[in-house]
Amino acid sequence: MDYMAIETLRERHPAWRLLRADNASLVLAFLGRWFVEDNRGATPATELIAALDDELHARNDDRPDDPPFPKRPRDYLEDWAAPERGWLRSYYPANSDEVHYEVTSAFEKAYAWVAALRTRDFVGTESRLHTIVELLRQIVHGTDVDPQSRLAVLRARRIELDRQIEQAEAGNIDLLGETAVRDRYQQFAATARELLSDFREVGEKFRELDRQAREKIASWDGAKGELLADLVESRADIGSSDQGASFQAFYDFLLSQDRQEELSDLLRRAQQLDAVSADGRLTTVHHDWAEAAERTQRTVRQISEQLRRFLDDQVWIENRRVVDLVRAVEGLALEVKDHAPSLGLELDVPGLPISLPMERPLYVVRESAEVDSMLAPAEPEELDLSALLAQSFVDRARLVGNLRALVPEGSAATLSDIVAVHPIEQGAAEIVGYLSIDEDDLHLDMDEAVEIVMDYVEADGSPRRVRMPKVTVSRT
Repeated sequence: MDYMAIETLRERHPAWRLLRADNASLVLAFLGRWFVEDNRGATPATELIAALDDELHARNDDRPDDPPFPKRPRDYLEDWAAPERGWLRSYYPANSDEVHYEVTSAFEKAYAWVAALRTRDFVGTESRLHTIVELLRQIVHGTDVDPQSRLAVLRARRIELDRQIEQAEAGNIDLLGETAVRDRYQQFAATARELLSDFREVGEKFRELDRQAREKIASWDGAKGELLADLVESRADIGSSDQGASFQAFYDFLLSQDRQEELSDLLRRAQQLDAVSADGRLTTVHHDWAEAAERTQRTVRQISEQLRRFLDDQVWIENRRVVDLVRAVEGLALEVKDHAPSLGLELDVPGLPISLPMERPLYVVRESAEVDSMLAPAEPEELDLSALLAQSFVDRARLVGNLRALVPEGSAATLSDIVAVHPIEQGAAEIVGYLSIDEDDLHLDMDEAVEIVMDYVEADGSPRRVRMPKVTVSRT
């Protein structure tokens, strides 16, 4: 980077402005603990003001005559969320009339830089070297189109696995030393925290795309089809870009029930090792990943909602325009009702056709017809009530219990995975029952861009197959 690029970042980048601020210690300590260390998402203003009030009281308690932070907590939050600061993002979420706050990716970068200044008791390098080598192997072998080369690599890997199996069967197991365990745990903890920070940056980029779509809709005055094509292309670019494809692959991987169980077991066992200083926050870090990924996914869905709102608004505008035109015509008709303008009509034809009155046929009286509208009484017959009595009752309480049993708090799973564990017993009615669940801690989101196929068996034993959008069940 040259001098001018660095000078521009120094003057304009919010992270650098934060490090130069007079109250940087308060901002980094309070917001870093609340949002980064505890992995909180958007927080209502009242809750954040109460927490900041306690923090200011603790800081000002030592100097009551000359407090270092004299302003009100709300004033501090509004100052940190101002556009010239850029450390907090304030907005009104859907179905809420209270402002919410969340930190920006610029704050995350400043906080990570300050946290990296602390002296570490142990700096590991071995695990990072192994990670680098493994990544290079995946890159090189994953792009090799030669089958013989790929077979040679797989055979060498199989030979090494056979050797390790023979040693394990003989009782010789290579265990990691305490130094190697601490090295790998340190790299895991750093990568896990960096991943949470990256989600906020990805979410900000997606919100910028959403903001651009809103601005384009607000200022558009051309044809509706052109704008619609542009918005659909922007929404498709998110999924097809490297960042969107990588995020979607991570999100799908994390939603797998098997992966969640495996991560929970690995984290629990790693935290119990004596060789590491366990970080309690990392015990449920995979749930934090799922929650942060859901917040990012929610931002992407807002762009799709913009398309639907735009179409609804356009239909209303067009209907209003038709009504205005009709009323204008009616108004002109009332103005000329009593004083009709003199209008002439000229026809450029050789002559007018003449129709004589006697050329028309005379009136002919139609013959009357007798109508018998009385019907013979119907013979009594037995009604088949089997279809009415065969109606089944779907127990929604059982369905809600299935969801809560499989989806832990703060995580999510797809409906197809849930149905795989609890098969459908009452046919399509049970699927509709899942989709109609409305609980405070359970939320169902449909991704119409992805279509899935589910097989199930009706109550009478006949197999069925249904195609439907991908449904994700998240639990708060």
